[in-house]
Formats: sequence, structure tokens, C-alpha cells
Amino acid sequence: MDSKDIKKNSYFEMTIEDLSSKGEGVGKINEFTIFVKGALPEDKIEVKIVKVKKNYGYGKLIRIIKASPMRVTPVCPYTKRCGGCQIQHMDYQAQLEYKRKKVIDSLERIGKLTNIKVHPTIGMENPFHYRNKAQFPVGYKDGNVLIGLYSPGSHEVIDISSCHLQPQISIKILSIIKNFIKDNKIPVYNEEEHKGLIRHILIRTAFFTKEIMVCIIINGKKLPQKEKLIKELNKISDIKSIVLNHNTKKTNVVLGEEITTLWGQDYISDYIGEVKFEISPLSFFQVNPIQTQVLYEKALEYADLTGEETVWDAYCGIGTISLFLAKKAKKVYGVEVVEAAIEDAKRNAKINNIDNVEFFVGKAEEIIPKAYKEKGIKADVIVVDPPRKGCDETLLETMAEMNPEKIVYVSCDPGTLARDLKILSEKGYKIEEVQPIDMFGHTMHVETVCLMSRK
Repeated sequence: MDSKDIKKNSYFEMTIEDLSSKGEGVGKINEFTIFVKGALPEDKIEVKIVKVKKNYGYGKLIRIIKASPMRVTPVCPYTKRCGGCQIQHMDYQAQLEYKRKKVIDSLERIGKLTNIKVHPTIGMENPFHYRNKAQFPVGYKDGNVLIGLYSPGSHEVIDISSCHLQPQISIKILSIIKNFIKDNKIPVYNEEEHKGLIRHILIRTAFFTKEIMVCIIINGKKLPQKEKLIKELNKISDIKSIVLNHNTKKTNVVLGEEITTLWGQDYISDYIGEVKFEISPLSFFQVNPIQTQVLYEKALEYADLTGEETVWDAYCGIGTISLFLAKKAKKVYGVEVVEAAIEDAKRNAKINNIDNVEFFVGKAEEIIPKAYKEKGIKADVIVVDPPRKGCDETLLETMAEMNPEKIVYVSCDPGTLARDLKILSEKGYKIEEVQPIDMFGHTMHVETVCLMSRK
């Protein structure tokens, strides 16, 4: 039998060898690669082939012949249907070991970087109910209002009555909103027809202050019967802000740019360490507050500041890392392309009485070279925390040209991290150590902090 015999609706036995970037089990039948949702490395399984491409195919898990030693029973009843947790059926310690392996594999395969010191992944004592932000799509089917999460690879809304990644109060809030929609016959948004009103529910929960923001995303200007909703939500004492976000575009983007405050504050407050932050509906703020503190303290440890250093923080967002660094540095410069984020950053610096930090709006790859060449602003330490696509190569060239003692690279994607570290290592920087941190338990994502020093 060869790969030509692998056809749709045929059945096979196979052993899973690895996981894909989406959390599917990966194995081979006669050297032909098959992806299987819900399967784990070392599972021996029976699969039904559901799709065949030129060089790979997809199988449906029919039964487990011999279970992987990593396999556990998920605590959530929605794991097979919901796209939120890809690997909740994998033992947590095995998840941490896999994420370290993922970082090492990327460094070796993409960056051609070998013998790098990669520490064991720092995990959580309790990797559940850790998210401080959730966006729940709203749907309508067979006369029922649905609020929950999308099914993987689709926009089908899975109605949920629990979620093991969100604070439990979020589900109570969703129940209040669902009853409000039903009782008052508020039209639910239909994305195909671009009609209806309520699109998504965004809930932000401050971990340390316990303050809650409820944001209702609507396809319109007003929410009918809003007083009734405000009254019901006010039965939850920690709610400090109820806002509308207006998104009238036919788009997959969840949030629009216009905000109307229905009740309470425009923001909620929370802390990372001793630094206080005001968080608005549009603010970028790390979703796992416990591990964010671990991450930033590791970045601060790697920066090893004495109080005499000038530091650049590229992709600074609302200034979270910048303000952490400013407590130990002589001067910190932060740069971010999103203007609203820089306004947040300046306000957060003022709230914390931090005056040795300066923020710039613009692309890091344009602002930093200009500041270096025109104003002579050099850096002893550069910290970068880029989006998933990694750093612009112009920025990497400027960083090397500025010749800082240390570069601290915070990454949410091992692939682009490996690519960028390879470039920096070719420009005179040595990778000292790499620390994976589990910010998103039960998902395939891993956050990484890397220390580089001048050769």
C-alpha cells in the first residue's frame, strides 16, 4: 500500500508523533502526513480520512487504541467543539515541556541556532481562570440567543454556560446580557446580512483591584432599553464601567473606534507589580496578569539595570514594560505605532509619578533610527516586544548599529523570534539564555524572553 491508497472516507490505524501549530496531532501513514484534531503524541489511534491534499491530509479521530501517557480528561465540557483551548486534554507538565521543545525546535530549524541555553518553561500553579479579558460573539439560531465562543475554523457560535479560562463572574454577566436580549427582543447581529444590533460582548476583569468593565459591541448608535441592562448589571458590585463600542463596518474586526460610556468610569484600574494602569476598552493589556508579572520581572532581571542606563522600549504598547524599566533606569524611551496606546502610556506614567520616561508615536523602525542619527540618543539596553510578525529588519540593523550592551527580546512567536535572533547573532550579538513562560495555558501559544549581549 502507498500514499495513493489514502483516500477520503478510508480508515487507518496510526501513531501520532508531534503536534501542529494549531494543536492537531501529526503522524504519518506510509510517509504521508495526516493531521488529527484531538490526538496527542504517542497516541495510537484509528482515524477516518476526511480530506486529502497533494502532500498531506486530515483525519477524524475515531477511537484511541492506546492512549498517550500525556493524555488527561479535560475539565471543560466544550473542549471538542470550542476553539479556545487546543490542548486541554494534555497533562499540564507535558504542555510546559512541549512549549520548551517548540522554542528549541524553532531556534534550531529556523534560526540555525544550536546549543542555546533554553530554560524549562515557567508555568502556573493553577492554569485555569487566568484571563482578564474575553470577547464573546453573539449569535442567533432556531429562536435562541447564543453567547459563547467560535467553533474552530468557523464563525459558528458555541453557546457556553462555563469557561475554565475566564473568571467565573464573566459567565454570570453573560447570563444577564442574554436574558436582557431575549426579554427585550434586541436584534442580534447577522454578519452575512450585516443586519441586527448586538455583535460581541467584551468583559475586562482586573485581577488585583477586582474592577470589572462590560463593553457591548453594537452595529449602531444606541442600545434600546439600556436602563434595564444597567440596572441588572449593577447587581454585581465590582462592575465599575459599562460602555458601548460602535462597530458598524462589515468586518471580522471585533472593536470599532468609537466608545460611549453608558454608566460609571471610562476605564478600570489594575496593577502589574507596583505599577498602576488605567485600562480602556481599546487598551492592549496582557491577558494573564499573574504570568505578566513573571514575564516583566524576567525582562527586568535580564536588563540588569543599575540606574545609570538609557533604555529603548520598542513596541511599548500602553507603556507596561517601559514603566517597569523606568523604576531602575536613568531614562526610558518608548515607541509605539498606535497613538491611543501612547496616550494611555503617558497617562499611566503620570498616575505612577514616573517622570524619567518619554514616549513617541510611530514605527519603531523609523523613530529609533531618527532619534539615534538626528538627536544622538543611544541605548545601553534595548527591549523589544514586537507583534507576532516580529521585528522589522531595519530596526534590527539600527539596534546593532546603536551597539547596546544588552538586547532583551520578548516574543509571542518562536518562529519570528528565531528568525530575528539569527539576524542579531550575525550582527555581533550572542544569545546568553532563553526563558519560555506559559502565558496561555491549554493553548499552543508560548511567550519567550531572550537575553542577548554584545560579543
